[in-house]
Amino acid sequence: MFGKKKKKLDSNSMKNGVYLVTVAAPKSVDTEQFNTIRTNITFSSVDESFKSIMITSSGASEGKSTVAANVAASFAKQGKKTLLVDSDLRRPTIASTFNIASTQGLTNFLTDKNFDINEVLYPTTVENLYVMPAGPVPPNPSELIGSKRMKMLKEALTEKLDLVIFDAPPVLSVTDAQLLSVSVDGTILVVRQGEAEKEAVKQSVDLLNHVNAKIIGTIMNDVDVTSTDGYYGYYGYYGKE
Repeated sequence: MFGKKKKKLDSNSMKNGVYLVTVAAPKSVDTEQFNTIRTNITFSSVDESFKSIMITSSGASEGKSTVAANVAASFAKQGKKTLLVDSDLRRPTIASTFNIASTQGLTNFLTDKNFDINEVLYPTTVENLYVMPAGPVPPNPSELIGSKRMKMLKEALTEKLDLVIFDAPPVLSVTDAQLLSVSVDGTILVVRQGEAEKEAVKQSVDLLNHVNAKIIGTIMNDVDVTSTDGYYGYYGYYGKE
């Protein structure tokens, strides 16, 4: 009775996709912020470059899908053959963002051993950028994300591509992000100013650390530029945990 009121989930990104500022406004301040994020990711690994990255958040509506899509586009523009995978099987956005009419996607590959993965690898208008939509919503998303077939897919994709970016569900909503974080090279947590709660972010980090996920940094989203010192742009900054 006296608990916190449950927030209504925003479904706009599922219906209309996310805004690709790196494509629509390549010379904007926001795009430069994503290019900075790209650079920081590149140099955060001293010994070897990342081949697979998972981007998540503590809760819904923090902008992790927007960040994932724009970071992927930024890497592709640099000449990296990049794949953006919609591994948020419950609330997918990639099909809407890139106007993919087909209902097939990652789920089809994970549930059908005879399915050809090439059928759901789509080129985009951005050179070097490919996307894989989520496909139909399955009854057991967590089991599929944590399956051996998912791990096999990740290994196969990273052999053929320079970088694979997984757009994963929020950490506190379901276990999918924890399961996926185990098999990728690095995890990035998106934190939206004014939306994310400090305790929720802390709990998310604890859950990721519990499975030995490699958290390579956080991205502050929707930063109020009037209260920042030394940073600018809608997407704030990227930094070590």
